[in-house]
Parts: sequence; structure tokens; C-alpha cells
Amino acid sequence: MTETHGTPAPDLKIIETRVYRGPNIWSYDPAIHLVVDLGSLENFPSNTIPGFTERLLADLPRLDQHHCSRGRKGGFIERLYEGTWLGHIAEHVSLQLQQEAGHDMRRGKTRQVKGSPGVYNITYAYADEPVGLAAGELAVRFVNNLVQPDPAFDFTTELEKFIKQAERTAFGPSTQAIVDEAVSRDIPWIRLNKASLVQLGQGVHAKRIRATMTSETGSIAVDVASDKDLTTRLLASAGLPVPRSESVRAVEDAVSLANKIGYPVVCKPLDGNHGRGVCLNLQDAAAVREAFPIAAEQSRRGYVIVENFVTGKDYRCLIINGRMEAIAERVPAHVVGDGVHTVAELVDITNADPRRGVGHEKILTRITINNAARQLVRDQGFDLDDVPPEDVMVKLTLTGNMSTGGISIDRTWEAHPENVEIAEEAARMIGLDIAGIDFICPDITQPVRETGGAICEVNAAPGFRMHTNPTIGEPQYIAKPVVDMLFPPGAVSRIPIVAVTGTNGKTTTSRMISHVFKGMGRKVGMTSTDGIVIDERLVIRQDASGPKSARMVLQNPRVDFAVFEVARGGILREGLGYERNDVAVVLNVQPDHLGLRGIDTLEQLADVKAVLVEAVPRTGYAVLNADDPLVRKMRRKCSGQVVWFSMAEPGSEVRDYIEGHCRRGGRAVVLERSDLGDMIVVKHGRRSMQLAWTHLLPATFGGRAMMNVQNAMAAAAAAFAAGAPLHDIRQGLRTFNTSYYLSPGRLNEIDVDGRSVIVDYCHNAPAMRMLGDFVDRLGESLSASSEVGRPSRIGVIATAGDRRDDDIRELGEVAAQHFDVVVVREDARLRGRKRGESAGLVQSGVQAAMDSGARCRRVDVVLDELEAVRFALGRSNPGDLVVLCVDQHQSVLAELESVSHLAQAGARSGDEGGDPDFVQPDEEITDESPRELA
Repeated sequence: MTETHGTPAPDLKIIETRVYRGPNIWSYDPAIHLVVDLGSLENFPSNTIPGFTERLLADLPRLDQHHCSRGRKGGFIERLYEGTWLGHIAEHVSLQLQQEAGHDMRRGKTRQVKGSPGVYNITYAYADEPVGLAAGELAVRFVNNLVQPDPAFDFTTELEKFIKQAERTAFGPSTQAIVDEAVSRDIPWIRLNKASLVQLGQGVHAKRIRATMTSETGSIAVDVASDKDLTTRLLASAGLPVPRSESVRAVEDAVSLANKIGYPVVCKPLDGNHGRGVCLNLQDAAAVREAFPIAAEQSRRGYVIVENFVTGKDYRCLIINGRMEAIAERVPAHVVGDGVHTVAELVDITNADPRRGVGHEKILTRITINNAARQLVRDQGFDLDDVPPEDVMVKLTLTGNMSTGGISIDRTWEAHPENVEIAEEAARMIGLDIAGIDFICPDITQPVRETGGAICEVNAAPGFRMHTNPTIGEPQYIAKPVVDMLFPPGAVSRIPIVAVTGTNGKTTTSRMISHVFKGMGRKVGMTSTDGIVIDERLVIRQDASGPKSARMVLQNPRVDFAVFEVARGGILREGLGYERNDVAVVLNVQPDHLGLRGIDTLEQLADVKAVLVEAVPRTGYAVLNADDPLVRKMRRKCSGQVVWFSMAEPGSEVRDYIEGHCRRGGRAVVLERSDLGDMIVVKHGRRSMQLAWTHLLPATFGGRAMMNVQNAMAAAAAAFAAGAPLHDIRQGLRTFNTSYYLSPGRLNEIDVDGRSVIVDYCHNAPAMRMLGDFVDRLGESLSASSEVGRPSRIGVIATAGDRRDDDIRELGEVAAQHFDVVVVREDARLRGRKRGESAGLVQSGVQAAMDSGARCRRVDVVLDELEAVRFALGRSNPGDLVVLCVDQHQSVLAELESVSHLAQAGARSGDEGGDPDFVQPDEEITDESPRELA
């Protein structure tokens, strides 16, 4: 261990916090990521701080259950005594704090940040995001306090506050039971608010629950159940046993009605719940007058039900989807005398039960002493300070609701069949899919029609905890029939997810895949850097390649197929935002975004993009670029099958490997070259199926745009893996073009006064090489058809300011190899650089290439994007090729329209007969909006 000098100080602090809401670079599951600095504590492992381990275990003794790296209970304790660093200890404390709050979290990892002594990455699992974050913050404070005690810090008090926070944000017992059952069936779920609104399933298959109310629950049925007077009349019309009752709004009317019905009576709110305002066993008019305002206060419409008091035990029958699933006898809140303690002391002893909490936060509710309870105790001949005799029950409420402190006894298998039939018929009459039928009768084992008794209430959204956690008796697993009702056996809960990543080509490939499945009639939800598209409508215009956008698509009830463009930034920031993808597509790993968020090498960038491959289940597929060595290595991280795509020549090492893969039954998409052209071929096992000639695919510009040939091959492989028939894939690729309608900002070709203008998003050196190859091929074609000599090639280029200096200069060097004139601009977002700084770096790269004999003969700097476009067009002549690498493609396309006198000529690859106008920058793109030159 490290030799220590001096005295340890409480220097542990959090310097960065991230929340991963899906698979990420650290874990397959959601995780909290803390970057912590140990400060001076880097020199003080646990065994060098006197008494540290003993104090830690005294406050959190259950740390002795942690395995740590030893793989056995007590392994972490061994590490503590041997000496381990305090960042590692904070990780284990974060996990244990969550366990103290009832969240069984066990996965964690602590690693030192390379090149930063004393700085560590801590990751640990969480079930509830606010609780997970609070656990990490409390863990750091707690560890610091163990190093040097702070009189203002009391761990017991802080732990209680933490547990109460966890209880406030946790699901109630009913919601949690349903969610747990869904998870056990591999049904995905999303929490839609901070309360109990939950989505089960994805897209078109989604169902919603709020506590025990479901998306199948009829609003009319809920309204009927909320109106107790109407409920009673409906049940009576079906011949079901109900008490005599009517509703009134005035106290004297209530007295008159009670006199008519006959005492004793019950007063309760017309539309109350949880037993609030219910006054039982009223013996005379004075009692009715006293009870009326209590009931009226809980009635939203001011009506009070007066009904005859039915004597007997209180039973709750739970009916789910027309069937009785559980019955519980509800015993009102009470205490039992022991001859020693007072009534008040007995209440305190009862409330000390750890199963009791506030409201619905635990399986039992604490008993509250209010005026009604005091009066009820006096009616039984006691005061709160009296000591009741041994074994004498003292009731504290008259209703048996769990929410007022009652207990439950399971009676599911004891009920008489006739009583079960009555309860089921009551639920059918009201129309509820989940109903709580409240029976009052002497004995549920005997027919109520013979023994007397009645249905006193029908509850929509009844609580489950009296059945799932009865105080006495066997628990009933009633979440199962609820999930069976929402997702019958064999029902689908997930929609197919295709996720696409890579340094370049993500957006175009995603659009191609989406286009294929749209052609098959699927309602596709797609995310990309341009926004979220739902069934061909752009619903949100922004960079939507992150996890939040993916979750928005999965929540949309129209979507039955999802295509996600997944960017590096979103993975590092939040993870994937969903649990798994059926098909993962990795196009390439090239030097871009390096030096950001701790990603400094291509290997590290590959690890980030490989998260998609790790999120492929055993039944899924990873579509990988065999021509990229870093992508090839990702095959080892795939639990499912690998589908290769490659442009390698037959006989090459890569192609031989693919042939071997296919002979073993694998799948691949390759390029077969001949004198007639290049053919995309799908291989499955020993079968080879011709898909399409590349020069017949509009997006490839007659086979010249090799980047789109590769994108088309990746899209074909992904669609084939996702189950699309070959002819639908072929039709999709043949009808996909780079018009502004289908592919805004990606290789849009427009004729502007006789000039061929290409609008593209190219912004890094690898993409510029691919674009430059396309420019060379297209330029040769234009030269061959030109009548005025060799056309000039003018390029407007830029890159993001957060790239490394060398990467920015390299962009200029590559561009200089393919353009005669280069115009350097800048994005509106400078990303940390001064105005003109990144443009200066690009310009220096162009100039260096020019000095080495590159094609370029002139470089100009025009910082504003639209001014740069105007400048480039002004430098060009009819017949020239102008390539605009844009940031805001809508503004650029609108500008081109304004300067063009030949707008009707339109885009070479655009739709025929379209609207000739461009989308203005402030217009929302919809199906009715013009998007391209016709």
C-alpha cells in the first residue's frame, strides 16, 4: 500500500455527475456515473485511517454482505482491512444506501481516470434516478465524515431523510407489483411522470397504467363507480344485494331520510374514496347531524349518501377482467390491550412496526389519532390515557380501509361460490376491468343472500397491497392477471428497433432503412440529426440523435417500427435511452469528435459505438462494416448474429473471411463487379441473391457516390436482418433519392442558373475524402459533356469548432485535393472558439496543401454561411460544379431559390412534378410543406 504522510482530510468531492438511462460504456443497465476527486485522500487508503473501517461498519453493518471482487460475502470487508481507496468505498456505500431504502442494487465499478492521479470514475446501478443521485451525494458526505467527524453531520438523521425521500418518489405497492410482473415477462416500461403513470410496452403495442387503473379502463365506468348513489341503483336493478340508500344535499334531508330508512344508518360522501368522510353506525338524528358535514366535506359535488347500516365483517373482493382474483377481510385500525400500556402507548407500539409508513408508501399505514378516533375510544368506554384489559380490542376507526391504519387477512380460498358470483356480476354491471367490491356480511364463507349482507361500495383503481402483502395469510400474486389482461399470452409488447451509428453516413442510412419499411406500410418512427419523424411527418426539428428522442418515439402510439440514428454524444451523455435494439448498424469509426468527453483515440471511440452492438439480444443482429478493422472487432461483443457488408474485391482477405462466414450459414451484403457495373448481392448461407445495380439507385448518382453505395448496402443488410423481403428492399432503394424531400441536407443536387450545386453536411476529413471522390467522378462527367472547356469546382467548407486543431487543418488539406476554389466559412455555433479561429485553421490546411501542389488554386474566407454561399455562386460560371457543405440547410436552400432563375429545372434526383418552392428557415416541415426544387 501507499506510504502515507500527514493527516487525512475530508477532501473527497464530486466534480461531475451523469445519469445513464440505458446501456452505456460502463454497464448494460442504467447507471449513475460520478467523477470524484480524492484530493489528499489519494494517499490514504482505508487501512491507513485509524478506526475508519470499524466506524463504517457500525453505521452500515450490512456492507458485510457485499462480495466486491472476491466473489463471496465479506469480500468487501477483506478489501477494507487490506486497504482500498475511498472512491471505491463511496461506490459500495452508494449501493448499500439504496438497499437501505428497499432498492436491491448490487452492480458497481470504480476506475481511476488515466493520467489524473486521485480522480476516479465511479459507476453504480440505480432503480429510481433521484434516489440513486441522492445516494451518491450522501455517500461522499458520509465517507468524508468518517475521515474527519463533523459535529453538524448526523448519519442517522441523514439516513432517515434519505429513506423518506426514496419513499416519496417510489411507486406505490400496486404500481410496483404490476411493473415487477411486466419486467419478469420482458415487457419494457417507461415512467411517464413523477407519480404512478407508467407505459408498458412500446409504440403501437403500448398500454398505460396509473396505479391499478389501466388504459383499458372505461371513463364511464369510473364515473359510475365514483357516484355511489348511481352504483347502488345499478346493482339493485341487477338483483344484487345492496343497502337501502339515497343521496341528499341538506342536513335536515339527511335526518328525514335516516328516519325513513330506520336506524342505525351510514353517512358517506357521494364521490369520496379511501374511506374518507364515511361515518358508520349512526344511532339517532343527532349523530346524523354531526356526521353530515364530515361526509359533505369529502364530496366533490356536495351530495351525501344516507343508507342503512349493514352489520358484519368488511371484505374486499378484487375482480380483474371479470374474474375474482383475491378476497381480503379488512380489520379496522385497532390496538389490543396488554394490561400494561395505555391506548396511546399501544398506538405508538403498533406504529413502530417497520411495515407501517405514511399513506401508501409501505404495506401498512400508520394509525392516526384524530378527533373521530378519540370519540370512538370514548364510545368504547376508554380514554387514550386508560390501560385496556389484556386481550381487549379497542377500535380506532370504524372502516377497514388500509389507508386509515387497518390490517388485512387473506380469505381468497374461503369465499362461497355464490358470493364470488355476486362480486363478479357487480364488476360487470359497472363495467370496470379492475374493480374492488366491498362486501359487508357476517361470514364470506356463507351465501350473503341467506346470512344477510350487502355490497356497500364498488371501487375503481382498488389498492393491491391488502392482497399482495396481507397482514395474515398467503399473498396473492394479482399483478399476473392484470398483465395477462393487457398483454395476453403471445401478445407482442415491443416494436422492432434498428439503431444506426458510425462517424459518417448515419443519417442517410437511417433514412434509407426508414424508406424501405415505409414502403412496406409500416408506421416508422425515426430519429436523426435533423429531428424526429413519425410516419413521414417531421414532428420535432432539432438534433434528435440522442436517447431522449428515442424514448419519445417509443412513447408514440402510432409507431410500429423504430429507426434510431445514435450519436457518440448521446451515448456518452445518457446511454442509449432504451434497453436493447433488434438490429445494430455500425458504419465506420473514423477520426472525428476526438478529444471530447475523454475520448482521445479511435479505439476509445470504437468502444463507445460498440455499445449498440452490446445491446443486441441473442435473437438480434449486428450489421457491421467488414472493411473497417475497428468495426470488425465489434463482432466479439455481439450476443446475436453478425451480418457483414463490404465493398472489398473478391479474393481479398476480407472477402474470403465473409465467404467463410456465409458458408457457415451467416449473412452478408457484398459488391460484385463486372463490365456491366457493380451489383449489390445479398448472401445467406450458400445462397447469393442479386439485389440491385448500383448505377440504377438514384441516391448513388449513377454509381458515382460511393459513400451512398456503402450506405445502401448497410441499409439493405439491416432491412434484411429485420425481416424485410428482398423485393421490398430493392423497391425501397430504387425509390430513395437525395432530393430535399427525402434527404434534406445530404447530397441534394440543384441546378442554379446552369450551375450544378451540391448541398451536403460534410464536416470532417474522412467524409471530405468520400465527398471528394464523388466530386472527382461527377466533375469528370460534367467535363465530358461540357461545351465550354473544363468546369471549375468550387467548395464551401467548414467544421465544428470543438474539433482538434489537426483535424480541422486536415479537412482543409483534403478539400484542396478536389476543388479548384475553396471558400471557408464558420458555423453559427463557435463551440468554444473565437470568431474566425476555426476558419483560420481550415485555411491554413488548404494553403499547406496548395504549397504541396494540390489542385486548389485559391482559398477565400467568408465567415457567414449565407454570405459564403453567395460568394461561391458569384465566383462560378454556368457549367461549374459548386459544393456547399452546410450547417443550416434550410436557410441555404431558401437562399439558392432566391438567386436562381431556373428554379423550375429542379433537383437532378428530385421528385417529378413537385412544388418548386423551398422551405423557408422559419417554416415547420410537414407533409404539406414544399421541400425541394421540382
